[in-house]
Amino acid sequence: MVLKDETAIVGVGSTPYYKRGMSLPQTKIELACKAILAACEDAGLSIKDVDGFAYYSGGFDTALIAQSLGIPEVKFTATLTGGGGGAAGSIGLAAAAITSGHANVVVSLMTLQQVPTARFGAAFATKGTGGYSRPVNPETDFVAPSGLFAPGQMFSLLAQRHMHLYGTRREAFGEIAISQRENAANRPTARFRDRITMDDYLSARMISDPLCLFDYTQENDGAVATITTSAERATNLRQPPVYLVSAANGSAGRWGQSITWMGMPDEYFASSGHRTVAKDVYERAGVTAADIDVALLYDHFTPMVLMQVEDYGFCEIGEGGPFVESGAIRWKTGSIPVNTHGGNLSEAYIIGMTHVKEAVEQLRGQAVNQVEGAELALVTGGPAPTPTSAIILRK
Repeated sequence: MVLKDETAIVGVGSTPYYKRGMSLPQTKIELACKAILAACEDAGLSIKDVDGFAYYSGGFDTALIAQSLGIPEVKFTATLTGGGGGAAGSIGLAAAAITSGHANVVVSLMTLQQVPTARFGAAFATKGTGGYSRPVNPETDFVAPSGLFAPGQMFSLLAQRHMHLYGTRREAFGEIAISQRENAANRPTARFRDRITMDDYLSARMISDPLCLFDYTQENDGAVATITTSAERATNLRQPPVYLVSAANGSAGRWGQSITWMGMPDEYFASSGHRTVAKDVYERAGVTAADIDVALLYDHFTPMVLMQVEDYGFCEIGEGGPFVESGAIRWKTGSIPVNTHGGNLSEAYIIGMTHVKEAVEQLRGQAVNQVEGAELALVTGGPAPTPTSAIILRK
């Protein structure tokens, strides 16, 4: 159990964000080390203070990182299962290592470096072609004949179901893409800063109906690292501590592999798979959606932002479309500002770790698009196969 306010994020660091494949000739480990060193500098810590690693996705080699950086001793290294759904949960894993006495200063990290051909199934791809998202197995044999190979194709079915059940319009997905691009417009770190209109959105190339070009996350390279330590130690470091109030990861049991074989019950088919995690993270923090000042919601596809808005209680289930279209997620004028950094869609896709970085900057009062008086931030990881995850941070 992660104990409330006993740990804090004290450092965040990143590399530049590159167009896919343009980070070469740097290696993935080189990018990782640069982000870690930047996070240490931000915190006012030496790399020799680091003694733990809490990962998600990615498959990092802790030994290689430790040797490359000259870390004298590693006391803890672990990875949350799953993929991008563990982005927020990796901070909870770091906190668990600290509160249990297994480590003192823990790095959470994501590095994404993509060859110019394909991220999914690159081993099967040839130059200039794409690859399947995963090899064939008994589970995927059920959906592959329908053309469901990549995540966008699978999430499009959840979006279609939401539209069928609740009358959700593509304009709601467009509002998410447009508002996040607005947030990225004045951020020097953002890769996509050109504003888009609803006409731009509705006329964009369709990729997997109803998902068009602007509904998809970008593909890019880069690294982001955070450093977590005890609340006691955090008070003596360079930056104002950002305390971890609560963390949760997992999913409803039959959500599991939902997006890869569509086996979830109708009750939450058209959802982000976060409802159980949302309940847990709020209960552990002793807060509700009404207390959250800024939400950093994992946004690999726009409909999943809308469904998270519902699953985390910012509006009722099925009302996400009108809620979003009303402007409720806008930075300056909305009731719950969402992805104030531009998110995966417009700033950079580092598999969710930019969301943690933005939450920390918001609560320090250092964000480019600062939410006035922000005291509590929600950060999520996924929708994805189990686990999805969430944390609540406070200043």
